[in-house]
Amino acid sequence: MTKFDESMESRETSRAIDDEAARWAAKLDRAPLTTSEDAELKVWLSGGRRRLGAFARARAISAHSERARALGHGFDPADFENTSRDQRPDRRRVLWGGAAAAIVAGVGASVMFTRRPIGLETARGEVRLAPLADGSVVTINTLTRLAVDYTPDRRTVHLRGGEAFFEVASNAARPFEVDAGDILVRAVGTAFSVRRIQGEPVQVIVSEGAVEIRRRAGTGQPVAVAANYKAVAMETGTAVANTSEMIPNDVRRAMAWREGKISFEGESLRSAADAFERYSGTRIVITDTALANQTVTGLFTATDPAGFAQAVAISFGVQARTEKGEIVISP
Repeated sequence: MTKFDESMESRETSRAIDDEAARWAAKLDRAPLTTSEDAELKVWLSGGRRRLGAFARARAISAHSERARALGHGFDPADFENTSRDQRPDRRRVLWGGAAAAIVAGVGASVMFTRRPIGLETARGEVRLAPLADGSVVTINTLTRLAVDYTPDRRTVHLRGGEAFFEVASNAARPFEVDAGDILVRAVGTAFSVRRIQGEPVQVIVSEGAVEIRRRAGTGQPVAVAANYKAVAMETGTAVANTSEMIPNDVRRAMAWREGKISFEGESLRSAADAFERYSGTRIVITDTALANQTVTGLFTATDPAGFAQAVAISFGVQARTEKGEIVISP
């Protein structure tokens, strides 16, 4: 990423920056960017932190609108409302445009000069995009907690739990590292995701450039992971990570959560139901074991468990109904 040109940015009006950010957000909503468009966007974003903040606001507003549209006119919130106050998304987090995004951008700017890590987290069903002080950008998945800890000689993000996608501004003298418990992922300038869910191994997917994975304890040789590869690392043990190659389309499917989607490729209905609960808080109960073991493939809106249940009912010739705030699927 090219160096910020603050003098160029200072000549732009806020309206012009917001309009251009909205244009890019709309283009991303319609279809994946081409290679040339992706390069053009990166050049534009490198023009200053005001652009990064405006783009973050535009993407967040777009993602929220997409989730609202996906529920459809027939959606009855009362059927699927999560009555637990602790699990209900904070409206200020979900609608984090305007002043809220400006606060995030301001927090990022202060990270450069403090030793105190700055925390970011998402509520259930929320996906947040946040610019960081060095020009990097992080997209944070549902129910994720992380802390950004920047010092003059290093850039560290502590992933406490959940999943995040990092687009790292290149700086060889100041490496970028994600701390996921005993697993450390280091990059200079690249794009990759790290997933840390309790009870599951840490998963790293690289979409651009390369990263190095090592253990905090120093056991085993570091493992290099190139673009279009996935690495799976247990948080305990001696082996660092097992890697496997992915075709580009599979990488895009794995990153579908950034657009408010869940992608399944041969997962069991049981696993799919668990995934939906992470995003919506609505439990999907499958009463028949044989049905729960059936596999599903497709792309679904993450916050629409009712739509998923209806698709399952049609595909497998079964019944889907609502009972006491849960969705029940049965033969």
